[in-house]
Amino acid sequence: MLVIDGATLEGGGQLVRSAVALSAITGEPCRVYNIRAGRQNPGLRPQHIAAIRAVAGVCDAEVSGCTPGSREVTCIPGPLSQRTISVDIGTAGSIPLVLQAWLPVALKVGGEITLSGGTEVSQSPTIDYTAHLLVPFLIAHGARISIEITWRGYYPRGGGVVRSRVLPSGLVPLRPPERVGEGSRGIVSCSAGLPFHVAERQAAAAAAHLLDATGLVFPVAKDVREGPGMGSSCTAWMGWRGGVGIGKPGYPAEKVGRDAALALTSEVSAGGVVDRHLADQLLIYVATAGGSYTSNTCTLHARTMCWLLRLFGYDISVREGEVVTFAAEKSP
Repeated sequence: MLVIDGATLEGGGQLVRSAVALSAITGEPCRVYNIRAGRQNPGLRPQHIAAIRAVAGVCDAEVSGCTPGSREVTCIPGPLSQRTISVDIGTAGSIPLVLQAWLPVALKVGGEITLSGGTEVSQSPTIDYTAHLLVPFLIAHGARISIEITWRGYYPRGGGVVRSRVLPSGLVPLRPPERVGEGSRGIVSCSAGLPFHVAERQAAAAAAHLLDATGLVFPVAKDVREGPGMGSSCTAWMGWRGGVGIGKPGYPAEKVGRDAALALTSEVSAGGVVDRHLADQLLIYVATAGGSYTSNTCTLHARTMCWLLRLFGYDISVREGEVVTFAAEKSP
């Protein structure tokens, strides 16, 4: 059994989510201790528990310590099997982060998951980032994935519902082209429980900034609906790089749109084929499928993932220069 110090490097929830996913993929039992030891509220939070439950549902894992506040969890995975499961985070915890744990495991055998929680949450990718960046990237490399957003959920009520279906998929080595066609860009401006003009103002601010910065017109989609709570977000992308803005009480809609545009233009100007956040999320896939890609930096999250992957037998090469190249040979 692998014994993993959950306080290593970044020491956050990503480490425990990824450790359980890798345990399921490799069949190697693991124990993670010191979970989120350096955080203000250490131990497992609801979204980490949801991620563990989602992965365990694909492999009938025997899990202990999976309770709120627990600083240690043990996972003994069984064989992977195609399942249809539902997981309710119980809070506005991030659905996209739970999907990050479930997807690489489900791709091995296929399956379907319905998740309830937050679709757009601070310190997390929006569900639109997942749907327009991570999922299309994986589809371009052989994955068969669909994402359906039934309800949007915002802090503090949550209540968002997302369904993802996956068919068994063998990824080809990751080799994204250095240039992505101009058509691969867009803006999604969303709100729930708010007047329509909020999403309009977010989108207009994002589109105006991106036109000034890139000289390109970005297609805009607005998703305005009722929901269990109130909130808004804006997601912009170009190629394999994205930026998000999250609304909050008293924060002007124009600033939400501008936040998304500024985050995107910052990534575009920094270089590399994928943005720094997508680079982190792709490490588990380049480890298992092989290949390489470039980004503008090796974040602490990425260094943590490389360290964790090596514990499970995956060697990731990181070459830092004008851009950072992440590469791996395909696993046996």
